[in-house]
Amino acid sequence: MPSTFVLGQTIKRIDGSKITADSLNAKIEYLMKAANVSGVAVAVFNNNQPVFSKTYGLANVQEHIPLEQSSVMYAASLAKMVFAYITMQLVQEKVIELDKPLVAYLSKPLPDYTINGWNRGYQDLKDDERYKKITARMCLTHTTGLPNWRWFEADKKLKFKFDPGTRYSYSGEGLYLLQFVIEQITGKDYETISQERVFKPLGMTNTSQVWQTQYDANICYGHNAQGEPYELMKWEEASAGGSMSTTLEDFTKFYSALMSRKGLSKKSFKAMTNLQVRIKSRRQFGPLAKVDSTDNDPIQLGYGLGVGTFNTPYGRAFFKEGHDDGWGHYSVCFPDKKIAIVIMTNNDNGESIFKEFLSYSIGDIFTPWRWENYIPYDQRN
Repeated sequence: MPSTFVLGQTIKRIDGSKITADSLNAKIEYLMKAANVSGVAVAVFNNNQPVFSKTYGLANVQEHIPLEQSSVMYAASLAKMVFAYITMQLVQEKVIELDKPLVAYLSKPLPDYTINGWNRGYQDLKDDERYKKITARMCLTHTTGLPNWRWFEADKKLKFKFDPGTRYSYSGEGLYLLQFVIEQITGKDYETISQERVFKPLGMTNTSQVWQTQYDANICYGHNAQGEPYELMKWEEASAGGSMSTTLEDFTKFYSALMSRKGLSKKSFKAMTNLQVRIKSRRQFGPLAKVDSTDNDPIQLGYGLGVGTFNTPYGRAFFKEGHDDGWGHYSVCFPDKKIAIVIMTNNDNGESIFKEFLSYSIGDIFTPWRWENYIPYDQRN
C-alpha cells in the first residue's frame, strides 16, 4: 500500500472541523524536528478507512535508511489489541467464556505446568489458590492481580499484588496466562492462531508474533533520544503481551478491520470497546499507579477488553498504546464518529509529540496523557 497523501485532501476531525492533508504533513514534520524524533508512521481514518497514511524519517539513523510503509517495526503492546480481537472471536464461537475460571479449561492444576523458555511456569503460585479465581475477563481488563512481568519483581517471582478482580493494574502476565490457556484449549500455538485468524485473512504478509528471516531486509530499529539504535530483539517465542512485529501497511489493515467489526459480532465489538472497569489510578505505571485520584473522572477513564476506554462530548473512545525502549505507539478510535488514528514512532522522544499530534490531527484533546506518563516535548526540563 503506497502512502495515502493527496495535497488539498481534507481530513475530518471528531468535532466536525476539517484540516488538509498537506497541513497535517507539515505539522508532523514540525513536531519531529521540534522533538528530535527519528521516525514516525501514521494512519488517520475517516469512515473507518485510512484517508492519510504516511511514514517519515528514518528506520535506521546510523545508516540513513528511510522509514517506509513496508519497514518492519516492533509493535510492543499494540499486540495486545490483536490478542483481544482473537479472544473475542473465540468467545463468540463459545470456545471460551469470559467469566469461567481459567483453571476449568486445564487438565491439571495450573502450578503443575512447567513451560520451557522465559521461566514461564506457574510453580510460584502453588501456595496461593487465588489463581483459581482468574477469568478471561480479568486478564483482558488487567484485573488479575498479577504484576506486569515477573522479571520486573525484585525476586523475579510470579505473585499476586492484590486479589483478582478488585483493581486495575496493567499485567502482561495476565495476558500471557490467557494465551497459555487458549493454546491448551485449541491445541495450537499462538503464532498459528494469529496467522489463521488475523494475519492471513487480512493480508498482513509482513506481520508475525515471532521474527521471520524475511524481515531482515526491511528492519526498523528503535532509537534512544540521541538517535542511537537499541539492539533489536528478534522474538523466537510468541507472546500475546507483545512479541509482534508489523508494518504500518499491515497494522492499518488490522485497524480498519477492527473498526469495521470484521470478524466480530456487534455484541463482541461492544463488549471489547466499552467500559468494563473504571480506572482510578493517578498514573498507569510507577509509584503513582498505586495512588487513586479523581483526575480522570471527567472522561470516565476505564478499560474494556484489551483496550482502554474514555468518554468525550463526541462519544466514547477506545485506545491502545505500545511502549518499549526505542518505541512509542498510540492508537485511538472514536467509533461513533468512525474516526481514528494510529501513530508509531521508533524513538524514545516519540511519545512527547502525542498530545499535540492528537489534538491537531483528529481533534482529540481527551486522551489522558498525564496518566500515560507522556511528557510533551515543550514541557520537558
